Order: sequence, then C-alpha cells, then structure tokens
Amino acid sequence: MSSQVTLPRLGQGMETGTIVRWLKSEGENVEKGDPLYELDTEKVTQEVEAEASGVLLKILAGEGEEIEVGKAIAVIGQEGEEIPAAVAEAPNEEPQAEAEPAPAPEPETAPEPEQRVESTNGGRVKASPLARRIARERGVELSSLRGTGPEGRIVAEDVERAAASGAVSAPARAAAPVPTGEVEVVKLNQMRKTIARRMTEAWEAPAFQIAMSADMSASIRLREALLARVKEGGVRPTYSDILTKVVALALLRHRDMNAHFAGDSVELFPTANIGIAVAIPHGLVVPVIPNCEARSIPEIAAARADLVERTRGGKLRSEDLEGGTFTISNLGMYGVERFTAVLNPPQAGILAVGAIEERAVVVDGDFEIQPRMDLTLTVDHRSVDGATASEFLATVKSFLEEPGLAL
Repeated sequence: MSSQVTLPRLGQGMETGTIVRWLKSEGENVEKGDPLYELDTEKVTQEVEAEASGVLLKILAGEGEEIEVGKAIAVIGQEGEEIPAAVAEAPNEEPQAEAEPAPAPEPETAPEPEQRVESTNGGRVKASPLARRIARERGVELSSLRGTGPEGRIVAEDVERAAASGAVSAPARAAAPVPTGEVEVVKLNQMRKTIARRMTEAWEAPAFQIAMSADMSASIRLREALLARVKEGGVRPTYSDILTKVVALALLRHRDMNAHFAGDSVELFPTANIGIAVAIPHGLVVPVIPNCEARSIPEIAAARADLVERTRGGKLRSEDLEGGTFTISNLGMYGVERFTAVLNPPQAGILAVGAIEERAVVVDGDFEIQPRMDLTLTVDHRSVDGATASEFLATVKSFLEEPGLAL
C-alpha cells in the first residue's frame, strides 16, 4: 500500500521548508534511510531520508517550492501500484499545466529542448544546492544555463557568471539590458528572514557591553605546543579552539553566564554548549559544540573542523544548531581589531573576539611589546548584571594569559 511522504518538522518553530533538489526520480527504487531530497529551512539546508522502502511513485512538490510542515510532497509505494486520483492531481501537476499551454508559435517553443539538455530527474535541472539558492536570489533561470560541473551540473560560479551578464529569469528583462544605475532588488531567502527576525528580537533586549584586552603570549606558546603534537592529517588547533575551552571552563565557574532568559525565569545549564558563529554565502549560522568543558582542545578542534566543513557544504543537521548556551563570534581572521556582537537570544551572552596584535604596553614603568587580543562581551541585562559579567570576562582573560589556571 502506498504511503505519502510529508514535510517533517526538523526543528522547534519550523513552519515551512523549500525543496532544493530531489535526490531520487519518479519510478526509482527507494530504501528506508536513503537520502530522498534536500530541504532548505530557516536554519540549514540538509538531506532528508526516506521513511519507507518502495518505489517513488509520485513527486508532489517541485524544486524551489515552499511547502508547509505536514503537507504531502511525494508518494512511495510498490511498483505498478495505482495512485489515488486525489493524490495524482496534487500540486506538482500545476507547473506542468503551465509548461504546456495552448500551442505556441514555433520561435517560442523551439529553444525549449536546448534549455533542457542539461536536465535529469524528469526535466529537473541538475544544479548544486548553493547554485539553486543563488539563482533564486538573483532571479536567474537555471534551465537556460550550461553547467560546468561534473556531468554538466550547474554550480554556483555558473549562476554568478550568468547574473553578472544579466541572464535573469524574466524574459522581458533578459531581452533588454538593465539600465545603468537601476536599483537591484534582492529578495530575502529564508535564512536571511530568520536572521532579520532574530536580530530584531535581540535588539529589543536591554543589553550592555564590557571589554577587556588579554596578553596572548601564553596562549601562543600553548598553541605551538599543541601544533607540535598534531599527527599527519590531523586537525590543527586554532586560537578559537583554545578560547572555546577556556570560555567553557569560565562558564561553569560563573553559571549565571551559562544561561537562557525565559521570561519570568532564568535557566542555568550544567554543561557549556558553545555556539561558533560561521559565515556562509548570504547568511550566518551558529552550530553548537556540546559539553566543551569536558573536551580537550584537540577534541574541540576536531568538532569545530567537522561543523565548519559541514556548514559550508550544506550538510548541517537541525540538531547541530540546537542546545547552545553561549556563543563566540571571532572576526580576528578578517583583521578586525574589536567589534560588538549582537545577542543570540535566549542566551545570556555572546563574546566578540578580535585579531591578535602586537601593542606597546606599560609594564612596571617601561614599555613592553605584547601580543594582545580584545574581548568584548555583550550581555542580556535582564538575567545578568555588570559585576557578574565583569567577573566572568576577567576569568576568561586570566585563563588566556595563564592557561594553567584553568586546571
């Protein structure tokens, strides 16, 4: 008996999702647990596995289509099994009706086969998830492009190149060059909409900032010692990994900072689950490394490298973004000396980290050159006061300046 595939709720608060790409074609065999399609949610783009085995009898939701949670998007059943009429007339038939209007003049229909030569999966264009996302944002018609990826797959560079040349989806606009100086309107994707909403929520919180500067001499020596122990092919620990470890230990000493503001209460957590802000094209995500206080720096480095790789490859899972108790945002690699990070509600604080720079510092009446790093802590004043925040940041500073104090 056939079963409908419905759009799952992959995270708290998820209401809709967009089908990025079907990984199986109609008529293809599917095993339970096989990756079935790629889904773009407010937080991540991830593969969704089939929950039943059989044949993919019918695809009800097209690629690029935004679907509500719980809606049917496909049917899986046995080969040759008939699909109920109500299901056969499901939403994905509508685009086909538009694609087959009353006979059009020859000049309009002739190019169609040429546009579809790079397509598979029943006429769906072969393109990477990132390429599809950029195409939606820039208004580029994928079916008009020739992919340069493996087996003619369209990659992000193909879309960027087309966008720069004015090959957008609306035929009228593609036929006429965009006048110089015309305002370009880029619609927000789901991730940017979520970022906008959460930043608005964060701005409503009564936050304050405090800053300190740490002498990184000891942390530099620690990193050099850690690098010397890395085996071939291993992950090289970064200053962010050292910082993640010392912040985790400081959070357990100052539990009011390892907290969520919950309206009429404050939730204090027993473990330090630290979110690492990672920039991706047209967005920002904060995957979480759980139990950082119990991990060694090399273990944190391995977890961080895995999360960053999967973030940039579009392979994050919704659970990778949940459970964070504190966030670190590091822009030092961009040469930023200091900045103020916006709260990540409902977390009580976020630490902004700048670049390590050599500075002249007065020590015992004499100038001394030290490698210094600025730390700026943003705190939700509803759950944490200035004294508590200052003590926490002072502990982080002391651990960086003398890592042995963290033991």
